[in-house]
Amino acid sequence: MRGAIPGLPTPHPLSARLPSVYLGDDFTTRFTEAFDEVLAPLFTVLDCLPQYFDPALCPPDFLEWLAGWVAFPLDGAWDDARRREVVGNAVELHRWRGTSRGLAAQVRLMTGGEVEVVDSGGCTWSREPGADPPGDQLPGVEVRVRPAPGSRVHPERLRAAILDAVPAHVPVRVRIVAHGRAEVPGPPS
Repeated sequence: MRGAIPGLPTPHPLSARLPSVYLGDDFTTRFTEAFDEVLAPLFTVLDCLPQYFDPALCPPDFLEWLAGWVAFPLDGAWDDARRREVVGNAVELHRWRGTSRGLAAQVRLMTGGEVEVVDSGGCTWSREPGADPPGDQLPGVEVRVRPAPGSRVHPERLRAAILDAVPAHVPVRVRIVAHGRAEVPGPPS
């Protein structure tokens, strides 16, 4: 993952660890310097290893790999700050996956805007048998998104992410509300 960095000094030069018979040999010193140049980035990574697992601090190219570890694919259109925020919250999002709260949190992170999830279901209990169940007879979810000012939302990507988070048998309607009007990117599915 980390490549050679020109001019990066090593904290542990190999020539200093050679037997005394080789310390004065110019060829051996130059020969071990080649290994020092290759090993220096490795020492740097090992010295900073905890930061590699923190989405707020890891290098941008490592963030993509970290997103794979937490099973949350990143959108190439997101800026670096949003990508880091999504990876940092991925575990919490997985904890609430399949709920209105989890869906709203995921869409909020993806769009940076206000999100409202209206779902047809409900949960209740009754002391009397035969009581009417809560919610509607037919399942359905409507997600209304009001993106943050200046942000760009890709309706197809958003819809795909929502469809992935909602059970397969539940129809989904996505509404992106912008400047007082609603746009529906396709029929419910």
